[in-house]
Amino acid sequence: MENEKSLTFGGYMIEGHVPVADIRRLLDERPNAVGLEVPGVPYGSPGHGPESEREAYVVHLVNREGTTEPFTNHEAA
Repeated sequence: MENEKSLTFGGYMIEGHVPVADIRRLLDERPNAVGLEVPGVPYGSPGHGPESEREAYVVHLVNREGTTEPFTNHEAA
């Protein structure tokens, strides 16, 4: 997990265009994980086009073993 859209926050890595609501949920639930990632640049994700025209995308939880699993499914608008 590393590109120009990476940050460390609350002990987790955040990679890509992750919505604030998902970051808040991560911090509330505190899973034993590395962090969250959004692969690519989905249209309508935070900072990338209007949410009203959002394409469907998935925020992934990155586990400490290096595997990922869906954290939040964002449906198309």
